[in-house]
Amino acid sequence: MFCYQCEQAAGGTGCTKVGVCGKNEDIQSLQDTLLFGLKGIGAYAYHAREFGKIDSEVDAFMHEAMFATLTNVDFDLGRHLELVLKAGEMNYRIMKLLNDAHTEAYGNPTPVEVPTGTKAGPGILVTGHDLLDLYELLKQTEGKGINIYTHGEMLPAHGYPELRKFDHLVGNYGTAWQNQRTEFDAFSGPVLITTNCIMIPKDSYKDRLFTRGIAAAEGVKHIADRDFSAVIEAALALAPLEENPTGTLSTGFHYTAVLGLADKIVEAVKAGKIKHFFFIGGCDGAKPGRNYFTELAEKVPADCVILTAACGKYRINAADYGTIDGIPRLIDMGQCNDCYSVIQVALALAEAFECGVNDLPLSLVVSWYEQKAVAILLTLLHLGVENIRLGPSLPAFITPNVLNVLVDKYKIKPTGDVDEDLAAMLAGN
Repeated sequence: MFCYQCEQAAGGTGCTKVGVCGKNEDIQSLQDTLLFGLKGIGAYAYHAREFGKIDSEVDAFMHEAMFATLTNVDFDLGRHLELVLKAGEMNYRIMKLLNDAHTEAYGNPTPVEVPTGTKAGPGILVTGHDLLDLYELLKQTEGKGINIYTHGEMLPAHGYPELRKFDHLVGNYGTAWQNQRTEFDAFSGPVLITTNCIMIPKDSYKDRLFTRGIAAAEGVKHIADRDFSAVIEAALALAPLEENPTGTLSTGFHYTAVLGLADKIVEAVKAGKIKHFFFIGGCDGAKPGRNYFTELAEKVPADCVILTAACGKYRINAADYGTIDGIPRLIDMGQCNDCYSVIQVALALAEAFECGVNDLPLSLVVSWYEQKAVAILLTLLHLGVENIRLGPSLPAFITPNVLNVLVDKYKIKPTGDVDEDLAAMLAGN
């Protein structure tokens, strides 16, 4: 890297910092956190803009925050912390905007059981986050004898009434993004990648991979204008899929659906039938230690309810958790941006029990990997949520001093031993 203050290679003679000579490492840490958060906000804003939804206040903050990260602009630690928390506020605004765009276009999601595996016949697999891409593909494949499957963060699409009405949206295939090189290899039809979360493809399926929007890979066919005729032609030309059902997954628990159960939930809590709520989810990855989230869900007592969202759901959603008085013990609230729904449910429960969110029998265990997960974490901190457990490890760009601030103010914790963490959360810590 280049240091703009001494105008030489960072780390060279007279330069002890990467980026700016003598720059406070805590300032650098907060700037890195801010930049990651801005990337997450940018992703959600991009999707909202596809639906014609724009928030000028969010746009103005993006400009201000980017400007604040320039060399020799601002060395005030307190101001940087304020900007980081304001990024959380802006992400909350943009998640709401994207939520509203989705529900206005496709209706409020409702709970649904989604078949997994494949059906006999031609098929197209759609992964990523862009519901508008999926909708256009469904329209263009209608009546052509092609089955459409969701993958990864597209699973929640099955909850939307206007998407579910297409009979050839037949199910979900595969799991989270980091398994795509194996799962795409085994899928004989074309694969459409609509957003980020793309891995460098293997040669064995590269010629039947298509990208859309922001996603791209060298040597892969890119679709610029939502004309999916090339994908459709590939689906009809390639070997059809075989009949191979593997089970079902549940999704579609938008906050409007969950709040429809609010009276039953409150009654079950007051009756002692529901003792605790856990949010176990976030952005998944391949790093060792992520079995923590699976083990935690498996050990959550039967009188507790688990909320989940984002691709971290695939660590826990294959098991049958049963119900409590008709209330599902596993509630999949959607994509990573649908953490907005999780927040709405928490706020509604706090209002019902006349307490603050931090006083609820609710524990948040968040897996993080990339920028949108950072933006969501900043939103939770902006809202004053405490006792969040973050794992499988803390972000490398968080310095000890910045971590101490987060620990002192928000009681943020790294994930640790599953049994010890579970006991602490059930005890309200």
